[in-house]
Amino acid sequence: MNTSWTWAFNDYDPKKERLVEALCALGNGRFATRGAASEVSADTIHYPGTYAAGCYNRLSSKVAGKSVANEDLVNLPDWLRLRYRCLPDDGPTGAWLTPDDPSLRHHKTSLDLRGGVLTRRMLFQDGHGRRLGVTHTRLVHMGDPYLAAQRTTFRAYGWRGTIEAEAILDGNVTNAGVERYRDLDGHHLTGHRAGVGAEGVAWLSCRTSASRIGIGVAVRTISRPIVAAAMSCTQDATTQTFRLPISRNRSATVVKSAALYTSLDRPQGDPRSRAVEAASHAAAFEVLLASHRAAWKRLWSQGEVKVPGEAGRILRLHLFHVLQTLSPHTAEMDVGVPARGLHGEAYRGHVFWDELFVLPYLTLHFPEVARALLMYRHRRLPAARTAAQGRGLRGAMFPWQSGSSGVEETQTLHLNPRSGRWMPDHSHLQRHVGSAIAWNVWRYGQTTGDTGFIEGPGAELLLDIARYWGSVTTFDADRERYRIRGVVGPDEYHDAYPEAPGPGIDDNAYTNVTAAWTLARARELLDRLPASRRRELTEQLGPDEETLERWEDISRRMYVPFHAGVISQFENYGSLAELDWQAYRARYGDIRRLDRILEAEGDTVNRYQASKQADTLMLGYLFRPADLRAFFARLGYRLDDDVWRATVTYYLNRTSHGSTLSSLVHGWVLACQQGANAWRYCEEALLSDVADIQGGTTGEGVHLGAMAGTLDLIERGIAGLEAGPGGLLIDPVPLREVPRSSFTFCYLGNRGIRVQLLPGRLGISVPTSSLASPLPVCLAGERLAAVAAGEERWFRLTGD
Repeated sequence: MNTSWTWAFNDYDPKKERLVEALCALGNGRFATRGAASEVSADTIHYPGTYAAGCYNRLSSKVAGKSVANEDLVNLPDWLRLRYRCLPDDGPTGAWLTPDDPSLRHHKTSLDLRGGVLTRRMLFQDGHGRRLGVTHTRLVHMGDPYLAAQRTTFRAYGWRGTIEAEAILDGNVTNAGVERYRDLDGHHLTGHRAGVGAEGVAWLSCRTSASRIGIGVAVRTISRPIVAAAMSCTQDATTQTFRLPISRNRSATVVKSAALYTSLDRPQGDPRSRAVEAASHAAAFEVLLASHRAAWKRLWSQGEVKVPGEAGRILRLHLFHVLQTLSPHTAEMDVGVPARGLHGEAYRGHVFWDELFVLPYLTLHFPEVARALLMYRHRRLPAARTAAQGRGLRGAMFPWQSGSSGVEETQTLHLNPRSGRWMPDHSHLQRHVGSAIAWNVWRYGQTTGDTGFIEGPGAELLLDIARYWGSVTTFDADRERYRIRGVVGPDEYHDAYPEAPGPGIDDNAYTNVTAAWTLARARELLDRLPASRRRELTEQLGPDEETLERWEDISRRMYVPFHAGVISQFENYGSLAELDWQAYRARYGDIRRLDRILEAEGDTVNRYQASKQADTLMLGYLFRPADLRAFFARLGYRLDDDVWRATVTYYLNRTSHGSTLSSLVHGWVLACQQGANAWRYCEEALLSDVADIQGGTTGEGVHLGAMAGTLDLIERGIAGLEAGPGGLLIDPVPLREVPRSSFTFCYLGNRGIRVQLLPGRLGISVPTSSLASPLPVCLAGERLAAVAAGEERWFRLTGD
């Protein structure tokens, strides 16, 4: 097997099993199943889980003497369960076998990225030398988003007898996959009914307790050789028992074909009956496998980003998980970007600003998916408007954490595992999420030329976010500048000033600059709209001429704090105490979660110049150096190369990298300025989930923003691709560790445009079926040529 397309774990380590389950999860954009062993239910080692996009439920729990409500992505019934034991002709009945059984001699888990197939191989040997080989082959179908299947093959070595196998459909599941949430109620499913219908199809129906989403799961189980199954049912589970003859020359096979439906599906219908119908008529496993592989082949041809070596192999894994969470099937659904994918329960399946790192890749490769994710935000404009009105503001104030309805889902308390204390959570003050949405709206419009979106829902999003920034901004007459107070920046550590009576900090540089940028783009968009649409929007949303003049003024006179010759993360950041980084590293080793360490000591990170992740430097992720320089000049500030380099160095020395996004952004920024340590951070971003560098968090769900961000790093960061209405702008950044790359993308509705970046050379090809007129290309700011349909052109790069 081609190892560049395979992710393998060659032994069984209980301490790493949660990580394996997350990295080996299978999904199709509609639902996903963790890569858990079929033989087990949830315990301290294993955590089977199946999650459907958009399937949320709210429960209340008593925490620290308070009633706290949380909305969670719900763990659905377990369709995988298959337990088995050996009944030798010449010996006693064996125990039910699991990977934790002492008779396990060999274990290998292989994830085939090319075909989207997970294989687990195990070999057991008892005290009499009798061996049993077990191979599970699993898929969650990428072609039919309602189906999943697993084939299990048993082989006997040195004995003959019977395999007793129990195929279980288990509805007795809870949300219990994150230790930090152990005090929260996780019993989301109720109203269970189970049974076995015609042709031995087992079914289970239930619903979520508060959101009342109906769920139907059906499993058809077939054995080879064919034997009659004994059936048993409880209210929340079905069990089908098979006794399969087995010998050295006669293997046995059990195939489970599962169908999952919910009442969220369109067209609406009874989830149970639809699941039973789909499972009953599911094709044979070999046919499902072939059509599943074909669907993945189409996705790879449209989406792959090619880089040589180990970096390229990891990028394939990242892309694999992005597409399992956000596939073309997602375009038909009303869902957002869950920050931890459909791979686990961390962050409760909520939607944050991570789409800022995900949509650039999707816009270039799967624009219909990017559009659908932006429509998720548009459908929640009423909730965002209501949130702003509740604070006496205009426009749309989007929540930091979003779920089903678009109301604020950010928790009010969070647990510090080091101290065991529940602490107030003020992260809902991260209002910069609105600018992230606006930035993605603008980039989508520039790249796709989708005028229907940008003049319709996109304009409403951008203008309503601008209205919010215009109303929350206040004028400081002493400075003759506009200010934004009482927020939390991307750093997240600083949620208040030391000794302050309330939460929030003032004039976070990233928040202020992106707010000013949003206001400038909103004005620009209004000027470009057809007159009739402009009138309609101004009548609907109310930005009159006086308001528009205020937006223009804010976009030119927003306050950005500086100190010691660098951009201040926020007002008075430079007055905070310096942390003894060396002492804390010597005492604790890993200090990524410095906030938890200090709180456990009775201290607070609010006292120090110490950041969790890139904050001010996020400006270097959104804007290339020349664009950032120009926008600061518009604001009346000088941001030359020396000031920006000093700013980058300053915050690099004061960041603990407690988020996987931090290394991604730092690597990006350093690569753009040819920094000496650029690859160190890029490599850390690549390894963040593979090596689980955050200390056990990947097992709770992959970090989707970091995974998609590494793909974007290759395309927009290193290749320097910017797709705008005037053509392709390409400004490559030579990075020795990534000597070549290639990718095929979609531009202005035309698919199949290809970029190849080699040492000293850049190739661009346009397929014959694309573009009515030649594609203009600007290299490093200089217009070089236009590439016609059916043409491939190469350009020489300088400065490598």
